[in-house]
Parts: sequence; C-alpha cells; structure tokens
Amino acid sequence: MNRFAWPDPPSQTAFPIARPGYPFIGAAVFVTMVFAIVGMKILALIALLACAAICLFFRDPDRVVPVVESAVVSPADGRVLSVDRITDTRFFGGPCIKISVFMSVFNVHVNRVPVSGEVDQVVYHPGTFFSANLDKAAASNEHNAVKVSTPQGDTIWFVQIAGLIARRIISGLQAGHQVTQGQRFGMICFGSRLDLYLPEQYRIEARVGQKVKAGETIMGYSIP
Repeated sequence: MNRFAWPDPPSQTAFPIARPGYPFIGAAVFVTMVFAIVGMKILALIALLACAAICLFFRDPDRVVPVVESAVVSPADGRVLSVDRITDTRFFGGPCIKISVFMSVFNVHVNRVPVSGEVDQVVYHPGTFFSANLDKAAASNEHNAVKVSTPQGDTIWFVQIAGLIARRIISGLQAGHQVTQGQRFGMICFGSRLDLYLPEQYRIEARVGQKVKAGETIMGYSIP
C-alpha cells in the first residue's frame, strides 16, 4: 500500500488562498465595490471577474507527499521544460542534472521543498525579466537559489526564477532552517520557472513535457 504524509497542517477552509495574495484580492474587492456603488455596472462586472482570476491564481491547495525512500518531489506545479546533464553551473562544483519546470499563470504558484534536510545557503540575485521559458532566463532573470543538504549527505539546489510578468519572488527559507519534503516555502507572483539541480548519479523520472505537481510528482531518486 502506498504511504502519504501531510508536510503542512491541512487548511481549515474549502478554498485555501496563499497569504501573499491577500493585498491583491483586497484591492480588487475594493475597486469592485467602488464601481458597484457608483452604478458602473460593466466596470463592476469586469472588476469582479478580475477578482475571481486573482483568487484563482493565489489558490493554495493542500498536498500530501508520497512517502518513498530517497525520492525527490517536484518543487513546483507546471510543465517540465528540460532535463539536462550539465557541467557548467554556478551551483554545483561539477557535473549535475538540471530539471526546469515552467509555471504558466494558470498553474498553482506556491512552491514546495523537494527533499527533507537542512538549508545550507540562500542566494538572491536581482536581474531582468525575460520570458521564463527561455534559456537565458536562468542566468539573467531575478532569481532566488536555495541549497539543501539531505540526511544522506547529498546536496541539491532549487532556484526560483522570475518571468516576463512575475515581479516578485517570495521565499521564507534561511540558512540553518530544517525543512520537510513537500512543505510550502514560497511562491513567485504571476508566471515563472523553477530549476532543480540534482547530483549526476540520481535516477531521473521526470520527462520533458510532463505535467507535474509540487510536493506530489516524483522527479527522481538518489542512488545509494
């Protein structure tokens, strides 16, 4: 029988909303009310639809994580853009595997920790805002990189990358934090990408074009 675990306490609402969305939703509700009060029905309807769209974007559904020894789960919802073995990276000192996941505006944008362990380093880099599905986005765009050491002694990196529309990266992780696989750690507002760097000996399950879910989809396994 498959085993699953709750990385975070289940929400007490039927439609959980990520906290960073509250100001956007509040502003949209206020504008809708103003249009409705002054009798501008068409604009009020448009504002109401915009409010619904913002609520949908900031949805934060609960997730259960598969309890599978040595597994690495996806840190983001979206579509796998690429799976590459690379040698030139600022994150690993040698060859590694890089998996890129693209998040469109229709995906859940709450990010989750791919493995349990300790945060060794968090590196934020301001930058440009190229479309997140372009190769140059990884190096040029604003990004936030997190290094985690696993109990098995492996090191992985996961990097939040801002996109063409995204203008805000949110992360609650700092060096020294103990993290649990599948727990929420942040999000990127309005379309983005997340890159996952794994040691080259890992067995990879992710495939280009595959749709993945943060905390649920297994991307690969460490090899003893």
